[in-house]
Amino acid sequence: MGIAQLARKFGQAIRPVRISASGLAVSQWELKDSFRSRIPSPRSVEGSSHLSMLELEFAERTDVGRVREHNEDYHGHVAPATPARARTHGWLFVLADGVGGHEQGEVASRAAVESLMDGFQKARDGEAHAALLPRLVQQANAAVLNAAHDGGRAAAGMATTLVACAIRFDRVTVAHVGDSRCYLIRNGQAVQITRDHTVANEQIRLGLVSSQEAGESSTRHILSRSLGTEMVANVETNDHQIFAGDVLLLCCDGLHGEVSASEMAALCGHGQDLHAAAEKLVALANDRGGNDNISVQLVRIRDVERMGMYRGRPYKLY
Repeated sequence: MGIAQLARKFGQAIRPVRISASGLAVSQWELKDSFRSRIPSPRSVEGSSHLSMLELEFAERTDVGRVREHNEDYHGHVAPATPARARTHGWLFVLADGVGGHEQGEVASRAAVESLMDGFQKARDGEAHAALLPRLVQQANAAVLNAAHDGGRAAAGMATTLVACAIRFDRVTVAHVGDSRCYLIRNGQAVQITRDHTVANEQIRLGLVSSQEAGESSTRHILSRSLGTEMVANVETNDHQIFAGDVLLLCCDGLHGEVSASEMAALCGHGQDLHAAAEKLVALANDRGGNDNISVQLVRIRDVERMGMYRGRPYKLY
C-alpha cells in the first residue's frame, strides 16, 4: 500500500511525521544526533513548495602555508550532473590531510580522496549515505595501504586523516577519521560536528586530563586514528538535518589550529561571499604562523528538499 493510500486510510495517523515549519518538530534522525543539543535551531524556516530542490554553493581553497615545503593536503567534490542524480546520489565533499612528510603524506591524502570520490560516483541509486560513507572510507583505507605497498620503503608509514560530507534532500551525513573537522555554521554560530581522533582528546573523554592540560600536552597533535595505519579503519559517522542558510565548513588542523570557531562563523555567515571567505580564512591562518598546510571547503545550503522516510524509502513532505 502506497503513502497516499495510507494517508487516506489512516488520516491523522501518519501526519506526525511531517515537519512543522513553525513548530520544528524533531525527527527520529535528530533524536539520534549526539550533537543536537549544541547546534542552534534556525530562527525561522520558510515553508518550501513541492517544487523545491536541494541547492547549494561552495568554495574550496588549499595553501602550503609558510613553513612546509610541499602540500600534503588534498580535497575534492562530486556534484550531481542532473536533478535525478541529485536525488539518487546527492553531493559529496571530502578533505584529507596527509601524515608523514618524507613518507609521502601527499600520496596518502590523494589516494584516499580519489578512492572516496570514485566509490561515491559508482554507488547504487538511493543508497543511504549513513551506510555508504563508512563503506567508502574502508575502501579509501585500502587504497592508502595499497599505495604504501606499491611505493616500497619510501612510502612506508604513510597515512592520512579524512573528513567527508554527503548531502541529499535535507540531510548531511559526515564521516571522519583523524583530526580534520567539519563545522556547522548556523545563525552566526559555528559548532564542530566531528570529534578529533587524537590521543589528547581521548584522554579528555576518559577524564584523565582537563581540556586545558590536553591543550598544553605534547600529545595534542598525535592521532589516535588515521587511514593507512590499520587493515580496518575506525570510522565515525553522524547525521544532521540542514536548513537553508546553513554553511558546512570542512578543514584540516592547519586551519582550525589557528582560527577559532567564532572567527569562522564571522567570516562565513550572514551571506558572506564564500570564495572571499575561504581566502580570508587561509590568510588569517598564515598570518598566525602558517605552520602547517591549510585547506578549507565551504558549502552554503541555499534551499533544501524536505523529505521523510517510510520503510527506508524517502517521500516528499509538504
